[in-house]
Amino acid sequence: MRYRKLSVIVPAYNERPTIAEAVQRARSVDIGLEREIIVVDDGSSDGTREILPTLQDSKVRAVFHAHNRGKTAAIRTGLAHATGDLILIQDADLEYDPEDWPKLLAPILSGRASVVYGSRFSGERRNMLFWSAAGNRFLCMLTNLLYGCRLTDVETCYKVFDRRVLEGITLESERFGFEPEVTAKLLRRGERIVEVPISYDGRTRQEGKKISWHDGVETVRILVSCRISRKT
Repeated sequence: MRYRKLSVIVPAYNERPTIAEAVQRARSVDIGLEREIIVVDDGSSDGTREILPTLQDSKVRAVFHAHNRGKTAAIRTGLAHATGDLILIQDADLEYDPEDWPKLLAPILSGRASVVYGSRFSGERRNMLFWSAAGNRFLCMLTNLLYGCRLTDVETCYKVFDRRVLEGITLESERFGFEPEVTAKLLRRGERIVEVPISYDGRTRQEGKKISWHDGVETVRILVSCRISRKT
């Protein structure tokens, strides 16, 4: 398939310090494709939603949730507005660098993959908290055991999809459940997930990191329930 357009979904909740730079980087990286950037403000209260109208143009569109509903809900909204044949998820906090997009897109554009994940454990990694790294490795081990795969970074937020692989998948989770849920449901369908190394510059909770150990517990629940469920 010849891909023409990349839809970049940017879920954002209280990201005033970084949102403008994140959008600017997403606009400027060279990928050789038409692109649209869909920023979904998930009920921000820190001034993020007031900045977004100033960033809109022919390539950037802002969509607003009236109240905070969680990252998965923001991605669902972004998917409903996306018109591209490729989908990329870009967090607004700049832990992930858009300069890695060409590496993420290469396996799909060459016809070697339909789903690509950026692995933080095979690339340059800075400021990843010890418990985040340890928890992610445990979740990878559990995912590999349950689904018979060999992933190194299940919780990565850098994911790129041929839009067709997402058709028919119902996302039911909230908060940060998108990562394990979409992974589990793609693996159950027999989709092959290709990983490429990416750079990562993690934030602390003081700098705005929002994920917690509660989300790790929820990830385990999602991975197990998707494995035994008959639904996709």
